[in-house]
Amino acid sequence: MRYNLSEINDLIKNRRTIYPEQFSSRKIHKEQIELLLTNAQWAPTHGNTQPWRFKVFTEKGLQNLSDFLGKTYLELTEKENQNDSKLAKLITRPLQSSVVIAICMERQKEERILEIEEIEAVACAVQNLHLSCTAYGLGGFWATPQLIYSEQMKNYLKLGVKDRCLGLFYIGYSAIDWPKSHRKPLEYTTEWITE
Repeated sequence: MRYNLSEINDLIKNRRTIYPEQFSSRKIHKEQIELLLTNAQWAPTHGNTQPWRFKVFTEKGLQNLSDFLGKTYLELTEKENQNDSKLAKLITRPLQSSVVIAICMERQKEERILEIEEIEAVACAVQNLHLSCTAYGLGGFWATPQLIYSEQMKNYLKLGVKDRCLGLFYIGYSAIDWPKSHRKPLEYTTEWITE
């Protein structure tokens, strides 16, 4: 066996969502972020298009993102539908994080690969990113508030017409005990077809 399968199994099973409210104030070094993103790039990609694009917010960029998210939420949400709790999370979560990565997909100009396959490749990159965070002992949270799919978000991130923002990935050192979880037994989710 080329790798320690027991350690890989543990890594996969211990991946958890840890919210920015649960992060400590300890900062992540740029070299760590670069390693996380390098690992993310080794996701499978049909036609080797490598459609993932990462916009990394740190330092004053976190305040900039916070301001944009708050302003855009208020612009896009009808007054009667605005929720103070949602607004507060949008504004505070970047400031509670050491780094926030806007997860984007750059659409191939020739469009030879179906868009859904490009989105799937980016999702695989996020899984690599999250597993790498777990290995480092870093908390991660992939957030998809409705406004990330807006034209305002695309313009803010300087994305192309057919590109997409697929979420914000918040990273920080966990200030809580690592959470436990479980999954359904395999027989609930798997059908074996033998004929």
